[in-house]
Amino acid sequence: MRPLLLLALALASASCGAQTNDAEPRLRALEDRLSHLDDKLTRQMNEALWLQRLSDVALVDKVRFTGPPPRATNDPPALSAASNHVVISAMTFLPREKSSRKLPLIVLPHGEIHGNVASDEEAHVVRELVQQGYAVIAPDYRGSSGYGEDFWRLIDYGGLEIEDVHAARLWMLERYSNIDPRRVGIAGWSHGGLIGLLTVFAHPDDYQACYAGVPVSDLQERIRLRGPDYERLFAAPYHLGKTFAEAPEEYRRRSPAWNAEKLRTPLLVHANTNDEDVNVREVERLIQALQAAGKDFHYRIYTNAPGGHLFNRLDTPTARESRAEIWRFLAQHLRPPHSPESQGK
Repeated sequence: MRPLLLLALALASASCGAQTNDAEPRLRALEDRLSHLDDKLTRQMNEALWLQRLSDVALVDKVRFTGPPPRATNDPPALSAASNHVVISAMTFLPREKSSRKLPLIVLPHGEIHGNVASDEEAHVVRELVQQGYAVIAPDYRGSSGYGEDFWRLIDYGGLEIEDVHAARLWMLERYSNIDPRRVGIAGWSHGGLIGLLTVFAHPDDYQACYAGVPVSDLQERIRLRGPDYERLFAAPYHLGKTFAEAPEEYRRRSPAWNAEKLRTPLLVHANTNDEDVNVREVERLIQALQAAGKDFHYRIYTNAPGGHLFNRLDTPTARESRAEIWRFLAQHLRPPHSPESQGK
């Protein structure tokens, strides 16, 4: 448990005294509030570190725009909030080096349910993209952590999350005339891989390439592998509100493997056999569905690559080799100013 949380809980416990009947729910509510505060502080510190790490190669900014109004759930927000568009925050990165050509754009949805952009995993990924001459936008779509409980509870897993991410593309094209709307790619890992896939399925004409790394692919298979505790996350009132047994078609609608026939965008998929988060069998279901639908795509399954779920986001030879393959694939379709081979030279 976090030190700040331990201290607050100790103080709250002491203040409860003889009020034992309501102490437990009060402590739970306090723990939730402090957890969201801790997430906000962590996000702000990480964003400052990203600015420090990337400012030599990128013009870094934090921007806000809107996504669609909240989806109706079993635990809806206030009526006034339900009719309002959701405010989405994003980090943007533009190459410092001037180019006479229009820039390609990468939309980078973060991984992890209730994650956020400024984690420890992707700063070097953004650096490598910017060094090739890509503009990058990384949105903190609804449900991301670090923006308070109300935003956290707006999560719409595999639903309006993808419209928030697509809104990031639209914002960049409206804001920057030097970005080429015909050279836009989307790249994501894990939950970000799921979002990347569902985004190109929903908006196939707006993306010229998609990379999905260790993507969550089939919620039915995922729940089967991870058990009832994992399913309870989805069945929460503010979330999908139902179990898989109660709403199988809704879970399948949010699973790339059940929507493979919608693919029209060049695609590269990576998986790893020792991934303990996204089991390789889940990604294999996606690959088999794409093959059955007669889709032309590329994939590679790594065998016991060091790092498991994070294998190609690390600073290892295997990770660098894997990312080089990703950059070559994206460059083939998006034509950045600098070839991947020239990076770091």
